[in-house]
Amino acid sequence: MTAPGGRLAGGTRVAYLGPEGTFTHQAALEWARRPAPSGGPAGRPDDGAPDDAVSTAEPLDTVKDVHDVVAAGGADVGVVAIESSVEGYVVPSLDALLSSADVVAVDEVALDVSFDAFVRPGHGDLTEVSAHPHGLAQCSGFVNGTGLATAPASSNAAACRDAGPGTIALGPTICGELYGLQTYAKAVEDFRGGRTRFLVLTRRSAAAAHLARSRAAGATDWKTMLAITPSVTGPGVLARITAAFGDRGVNMSSLITRPVKAQESKYAFVVTFDEAPWDRGAREMLSDLLAAGDSLKTLGLFPAGAGFRALDGVLDPDHVPVGSVSAKDSAEDRERGLLW
Repeated sequence: MTAPGGRLAGGTRVAYLGPEGTFTHQAALEWARRPAPSGGPAGRPDDGAPDDAVSTAEPLDTVKDVHDVVAAGGADVGVVAIESSVEGYVVPSLDALLSSADVVAVDEVALDVSFDAFVRPGHGDLTEVSAHPHGLAQCSGFVNGTGLATAPASSNAAACRDAGPGTIALGPTICGELYGLQTYAKAVEDFRGGRTRFLVLTRRSAAAAHLARSRAAGATDWKTMLAITPSVTGPGVLARITAAFGDRGVNMSSLITRPVKAQESKYAFVVTFDEAPWDRGAREMLSDLLAAGDSLKTLGLFPAGAGFRALDGVLDPDHVPVGSVSAKDSAEDRERGLLW
């Protein structure tokens, strides 16, 4: 928790998707308390403030609010969830990055995520289960087992804060004490070991200083989030883009698509790759894409190692999509799975 007033050491103003008690709140606190190269908090700006300067961790209502306050200079950094290992990318956070001209991610935090179920003391008949849509999805077994209606909330902590006498609210353990709730059940998520990544956002004009602090702290391995919007679409466009990475020896670790607004069947490709834009392979790859006429935008650049745990070689077959087939399956199974 923060000190009274949400204060944190370090003199940095941190905005996050609230209210208090969200996983995002926990991620914001973890980031702010990371040691900086000088031994102070990671968020400490080089602004000449005294060593005992404090900062506020301010909860905001929406992801857009976090982006807007960072862009306007009302906060030094913002923290938002970007990807769950169970439910995938958080679309509002991704779209906000795509549409923000002045905001970029410069660090990330990854948290193990577990949900408890809470009720109000002396509750009556229970009629609904409430959480953020990702929380409801990550606890679908529990939710379905209750037989109750679902009530999506803006965040898991908001579901706990606003829980009525007929509501089961799902959220972090901290929410029980924060909002005067009783624990109905613990660890109700479908998959143990789920993790969520959170991005630390700042203005592009301040990005160089954040990255310099990371390099001074010893960061040598980087991850870059890049938006690629092809000027011409059609057969082979994605193959051309992925080939550009392979030709330059740059590992693409993630690729998703987002629609170009009001342009039917046109998409921006959002990729994550395992280099910094200034590394030789990445710089050559980016030059190749520019030469092909693509529009590029770096959405984030942050030290590697704080994100998801790397896979150990071969993916566990129990975690591939249900009904997938492989070469070892029978011809009959392959025909059924592939519809050929």
